[in-house]
Amino acid sequence: MHARLLLAAAGILIAAPVGGAQQAPPPSSAVPSVSVAGEGEAKATPDRAMITIGVQSRASTAAEAAAENARKQRAVLDTLRALGFTQQQLTTSNYSVYPEMQHEPVNTQPRVIAYVVSNTVRVDVRRLDQAGRVIDAALAKGANTIHGLSFYLADPAPVRRAAIVDAVARARADAEALARAAGGSLGALLELSTLPMPSGPVMYRAMAETSMRGGGGPTPIEVGEEVVRATVNARWAFVPGR
Repeated sequence: MHARLLLAAAGILIAAPVGGAQQAPPPSSAVPSVSVAGEGEAKATPDRAMITIGVQSRASTAAEAAAENARKQRAVLDTLRALGFTQQQLTTSNYSVYPEMQHEPVNTQPRVIAYVVSNTVRVDVRRLDQAGRVIDAALAKGANTIHGLSFYLADPAPVRRAAIVDAVARARADAEALARAAGGSLGALLELSTLPMPSGPVMYRAMAETSMRGGGGPTPIEVGEEVVRATVNARWAFVPGR
């Protein structure tokens, strides 16, 4: 009666016959293999920015607050268009109207003391040297909140592919170390996969929501460098040592 020796170590599964009699080769699903996951990275400087600019107005009636808000936001949009921003680069991302309540002492109903209207516009900045100018121009025309500043790459595919190359190299290095530790070496590559790239722009960094006021010179914007990461899963055949 023949027996089989089953070895499992650090992701390596080896099935080998014991005894002198010949046995049929194992099925393909039982081929000894080394499976690893590798993470790689590549650095890049973002070349685009997304700025969310808001106008918030407060008045005794909703209609009055809305009218004031519309006037200021129209001035902001006209200024941005004068700077060269197209309709495709300007998107209204939020509009809200809500009452501002005053809570009286216990057992009394709260009352409305004002209405607040908020209108935010997302600006797709395709030249980073315009980012500070966009903020300053919007604040000068009545904008009073900057909800976020994010950077992204117009074409992230080349940087992501560089990260994938690094991930595969790291995965192979780990697999070779595993194989050597188990007394063998790597054979043919059996499987290799990665996750698809997310659709739409990938924002690498965002500034916290804040209120901003004009004055004090142009707003400085520092882009910096971002790290793009990719993960791969790979499996190689394991060749036992002789």
